[in-house]
Amino acid sequence: MLGIEVGPADMARSRFGISPLGEVVWVLRTLSGSHQAGPLRPWIERLRPAYDRLRREQPAVAAMTSLYRRRGYNADFLHPPPSGTPAGIGDELAVLRATPLARARSELVRNLEGLRAPSASARALLDSPDVVARLADAIEAAWTTLVEPEWPALRAVLEHDLVRTAGRLAAYGWGAALGDLSPRLRWRDEGVIEVVREATDTVTLDGAGLLFVPSAFGALIVYVEPPWPYAIVYPARGVAELLGAPARSDDEALADLLGTTRATILRALATQATTTQLAARLNLGLGTVGDHLAVLRRADLITGLRVGHSVHYRRTTLGEVLANGRG
Repeated sequence: MLGIEVGPADMARSRFGISPLGEVVWVLRTLSGSHQAGPLRPWIERLRPAYDRLRREQPAVAAMTSLYRRRGYNADFLHPPPSGTPAGIGDELAVLRATPLARARSELVRNLEGLRAPSASARALLDSPDVVARLADAIEAAWTTLVEPEWPALRAVLEHDLVRTAGRLAAYGWGAALGDLSPRLRWRDEGVIEVVREATDTVTLDGAGLLFVPSAFGALIVYVEPPWPYAIVYPARGVAELLGAPARSDDEALADLLGTTRATILRALATQATTTQLAARLNLGLGTVGDHLAVLRRADLITGLRVGHSVHYRRTTLGEVLANGRG
């Protein structure tokens, strides 16, 4: 059991971030079979032909996926947490490429302990003096081929989850924010976050705060070792939305009443979302979604709540009745 002691200052210093690089790594782990796809299996299977082609064309991708393990240590420099400030894949790749060779070698040795020996070609790449650059190139190629085309929809789900987690932490405190992030996380009222794991240790944040990072594919990861910031990577909620727009029901009455697009948007608001998030999930233009949201709002089928610079829409009671076919 890991104990993370938090104080009053840690809540104010906690941050929330999204890691494009982390999502690339989790996609590769899932496609390689070292992580279960869960509800995203159809999404992952759609990527498999491109992944197989990438492995053939990029030997470093095959070498990197040979490192993945379901239990035990995975090299941290290949999956660092984000800084907590807005960053793109380029910023994260720059951090990875700046990894000192000595630290990369040390982490790779630790990663390979107890793991099935990689192929001779993978071993040669992992022992090469430019191993950091070659693995970074592999992640960049995987981003371009596998994740970047899907990123708007993926980012929308992650942003939606961050708003929810940040709101619960600010409004209700640690227990509410941690309550449904993972079954391996527990809150003790004396000010301790408990993480279920084999090693026993206690870490005190001392006002540094925690970085919360949702992942559409990942399992729980807790960073408490230098040089990384204290961070919790947790499974994002709502990932099934990545499978595409909600399916049309057998009863087309709602589409006949509202029109196909408005009916689809209303069904998509089973969980609240912004205009940008809906446009990404449903593959529609921002203007088109905005116009339909205005109509649905005037009809009292949805309502909007401003959070910062964004408006988050959700269904009203009447909208729930119509969307779910209850009369």
